[in-house]
Amino acid sequence: MRLSRFHLATVKEVPADAEIASHRLMLRTGMIRKLAAGIYTWSPLGLRVLSKVQNIVREEMNRAGAVELLMPSIQPKELWEETGRWEKFGGQLLKIRDRKDAAYCYGPTHEEVITDFARNELKSYKQLPVNFYQIQTKFRDEIRPRFGVMRAREFLMKDAYSFHLTADCLDREYRVMYDAYGRIFTRLGLQFRAVQADTGAIGGNASHEFQVLADSGEDAIAFSTDSDYAANVEMAEALAPAVARSAPSATLERVATPTQKTIDEVSAFLGMKPEQCIKTILVRGHDGLVALCVRGDHEINEVKAAKLAELPGESVLADEAEIVRVTGTRPGFIGPVGLPDSIPVIVDRSAAAVADFVCGGNQDGTHYRGANWERDARITRIADIRKVVEGDRSPDGHGTLKIARGIEVGHVFQLGSKYAEAMDATVLDDAGKARVMQMGCYGIGVSRIVAAAIEQNHDDAGIRWPEPMAPWRIAICPINAAQNAQVREEAEKLYEDLSARGIEVLLDDRGLRPGPMFADIELIGIPHRIVVSERGLAAGTFEYRKRNESENRAIDREELLRCFS
Repeated sequence: MRLSRFHLATVKEVPADAEIASHRLMLRTGMIRKLAAGIYTWSPLGLRVLSKVQNIVREEMNRAGAVELLMPSIQPKELWEETGRWEKFGGQLLKIRDRKDAAYCYGPTHEEVITDFARNELKSYKQLPVNFYQIQTKFRDEIRPRFGVMRAREFLMKDAYSFHLTADCLDREYRVMYDAYGRIFTRLGLQFRAVQADTGAIGGNASHEFQVLADSGEDAIAFSTDSDYAANVEMAEALAPAVARSAPSATLERVATPTQKTIDEVSAFLGMKPEQCIKTILVRGHDGLVALCVRGDHEINEVKAAKLAELPGESVLADEAEIVRVTGTRPGFIGPVGLPDSIPVIVDRSAAAVADFVCGGNQDGTHYRGANWERDARITRIADIRKVVEGDRSPDGHGTLKIARGIEVGHVFQLGSKYAEAMDATVLDDAGKARVMQMGCYGIGVSRIVAAAIEQNHDDAGIRWPEPMAPWRIAICPINAAQNAQVREEAEKLYEDLSARGIEVLLDDRGLRPGPMFADIELIGIPHRIVVSERGLAAGTFEYRKRNESENRAIDREELLRCFS
């Protein structure tokens, strides 16, 4: 590609709301341009990278035996009502009406559509297993789209759906997809981890996320120091302490804490460590308020809490008026000692091992010191309801946990029969009996991968693409070509030679001075740069530099062609 014939529009300044590196660099390179909140046009430069990702995803899905199709982005309300998700999916579902006032949504995902396709197309167990996939635009009406394409409302996704007669068959396909995802992210040149994850709004039985490791990641990943164990912090089990709770040694005492409400304020005021304090959170349950108790240095895990039998599938904080009405105490002074019997007290494993603790006094402006479980405060039951922290024992028994940040770029689910049963998607088995199909679901955020790769691969000068994702592999930069025929001719010849070898080459023939030309090439992240200059040609060499290196190297034509043979 001759850069004079290409649309490249780099800029120096970016909007103040471009908070993370990928958003800033995608705007500076001109890869994307904002049309509306969370909606972007992909420029020719951005599309080249996006297409590289799509091609690798498509190749590995085909290699794994999946079959490509394309489903409509506009979906009728009736399908979503069959699964109960028309209302349950919430505000992210963009609902629209046509001229006949029929209701539709712009697809945020395609479980309903593919299940409808399968129930009409698949009749016999002999057609199973089968795995259909597509690469297509999705829309989720994020309440606060941010970080460019990382959390956009419109995005490109690869979603696949497999159908099976038995759960064992689904297990096998799940492993095939898990392995295919590993190959995809490895080929893309990304550092990633596959982690156990919550199934979330999609639902189902088993689930793994594929996380690109990056300091700017929104997700926290827990992984073992001594094994392959890895899980999203939402899912990582927090084991009970290895040491049993000590016997009570202190007398229960109410102390005045007139303005101290937070754990940090109370522990500092009373000279106690935060881990010697108990934090009590009141949430709404099926039959009124529920108390969740964790150690002062720990946090409630909302995903774990939402699965408690006492809660209606979500964890919703009680408001102050409700708390005061039931307990007579304002938030900040709530504790497990003396709570009304109507409130179940669910205590985290670590919190249950603490003796002689500090907690809210259930009276405004007071806390208890020297409180103990069962002597002073009842326990309805003990459960794992906290987020793991670095240094916790690994749930698999090997080593301790470390915490890293990650960006979710892929997710695989075992859906089981959830959607097929709701939509009556059956096939006849070998005995002629109708059987509800088992389903798997496998998603990759194609456009998000581009941003995640930049978060993981950039420096002060710009992007440092992994080679498989780069818009071009090599950039040829002739210096003063307009005034030097030999430089111009050698640059053209090198461009033709490399192109003939099937290498994607960019020839910067815009006639810029070396500084601005090199800055653009570094900004857009081309892995290899070759400079053609009068001085180099006099010595029989070109000036060569890799994007991730700081020094130039003189190299002759023969060696150069060998490097890219």
